[in-house]
Amino acid sequence: MVSSVSLLSSTTLLTKWANQLSSQSGSVPRDSTWQCLCFRTQKRKPKLYLIPVRHFLSTPVDSISSSETASVYATSGLSEVQRSTPSNNVNEMKEFEMELQELFNEVKAMVKMGKERDAMDLLRANYVAVKEEIDSGLKGIEQAAVLDIIALGYMAVGDLKPVPALLDMINKIVDNLEDSEPLLDSVLMHAGSMYSAIGRFENAILANQRAVRILENRYGNCSTLLVSPLLGLAKSFASDGKATRAVGVYERTVTILERNRSSESDDLVVPLFSLGKLLLKEGKAAEAEIPFTRIINIYKKIYGEKDGRVGMAMCSLANAKCSKGDANEAVDIYKNALRIIKDSNYMALENSVLENIRIDLAELLHFVGRGDEGRELLEECLLINERFKGKNHPSMATHLINLAASYSRSKNYVEAERLLRTCLDIMEKSVGSEDQSITFPMLNLAVTLSQLNRDEEAEQIAIKVLRIRENAFGKDSLPVGEALDCLVSIQARLERDSGELLSLLKRVMMIQEKEFGPSAQELIVTLQKIIHFLDKLEMKDEKFKFRRRLALIKERYKQSLSF
Repeated sequence: MVSSVSLLSSTTLLTKWANQLSSQSGSVPRDSTWQCLCFRTQKRKPKLYLIPVRHFLSTPVDSISSSETASVYATSGLSEVQRSTPSNNVNEMKEFEMELQELFNEVKAMVKMGKERDAMDLLRANYVAVKEEIDSGLKGIEQAAVLDIIALGYMAVGDLKPVPALLDMINKIVDNLEDSEPLLDSVLMHAGSMYSAIGRFENAILANQRAVRILENRYGNCSTLLVSPLLGLAKSFASDGKATRAVGVYERTVTILERNRSSESDDLVVPLFSLGKLLLKEGKAAEAEIPFTRIINIYKKIYGEKDGRVGMAMCSLANAKCSKGDANEAVDIYKNALRIIKDSNYMALENSVLENIRIDLAELLHFVGRGDEGRELLEECLLINERFKGKNHPSMATHLINLAASYSRSKNYVEAERLLRTCLDIMEKSVGSEDQSITFPMLNLAVTLSQLNRDEEAEQIAIKVLRIRENAFGKDSLPVGEALDCLVSIQARLERDSGELLSLLKRVMMIQEKEFGPSAQELIVTLQKIIHFLDKLEMKDEKFKFRRRLALIKERYKQSLSF
């Protein structure tokens, strides 16, 4: 299925509204065009590329390969839990920990072989056994640890439904355990990670905070064993909207690693990258440059200036530069990064990450007015995809749409039409002619045909898009609003009934109000269009009401921009 996110903003610019709004009431000139309101955000979202490095795990759950069959393990693993409950014997606890690791490894191996049902049976068998122990009054760290591995197993299988209940059972047990219990820090870290995965960030924060406290009491405030729970805690803070606290935790993590390793250790990459990413998300692009630059310097020092990891880190810096407004500098960094990655053979040509880097750079080149260079990159993406996957592979659709958007920006609508029709042929063979994903290139094709003054044909395509999206998303959805707005623009050129067009625009307005609120900035262009038609229809009273509303929204956003 094709992604609904295109390289460039949807090429639905059918005219400049200033020409229409300044004109007198009357019929719309045949050679005029209208602007379609794009519901997608026009802000460029930063895309970051994480360089693979080793992670910090105090007790990994997947480091030991299993030698037992599932049927044997379902019983023998848990009988050992019973024998060691409660127990302070170090050797027994290590043996128990190995059995937990083997259980998780067994589940992962089954999933890898496509035996998800067997994995689920194994998890259920262990759950039944440990539940019997809990019901009989055994509620120690061993039971919590088994439930932890079972929950992790369900995560590995991809079935998240049992996870919340399992986490609640774990939570009830660990709440009554002393911090000195062995394995408790690992159970808490795993729980924190799973809580984050299911969106329960407050629980994740509490679990990670306790894990940090346990390790601080055991090893001190500057131990590298704190790194893993601190990273989990920072991520939970960030996900819960507590960015300032997350930044503080990331900075503490960096300090710990600097003291124990060095200021140029590649162990710093993960917290530095996470810190930069968070700062960028919070709109602090200038501050985000600092950690990204440090990562580049670390990799240059360890691996040399021509290593692919340096190029990957440069891409993150380029995104920070772009977000700050230094678009031309970002282009230069991006181009150098892409050259380094290619020359070092760090990634295969067809690698999806490398493909996204090319598309990001192409988008940026179009933004700074270097469309020809951007189009060359998009054509390169298309040729590479065709070479490795075939000219009729569904993945070709995204590249054809991106290239068509580029040609539309350069006003080569004939080539844009050819590319979009090729895209539609591929998608119809892949998903059928009624799938909602096909409506994205269809809508672009309708706009392109309108630019070629083939408005009747464009209208029929836009009507079909509207019907498919209404069936797929509902009549009050944003995709339907986009299709309606485009249809209005085309029908206005065809001088369709103004009253009907006004009704369609009011539908667009209601959809936007529902999605963005009654005073959203997205309403401004829609209200301008409504006022235009009210003027044509000489509906003065209603026109006054909408003009007043438009003025209030404009004033609101004018004030917000002045701060």
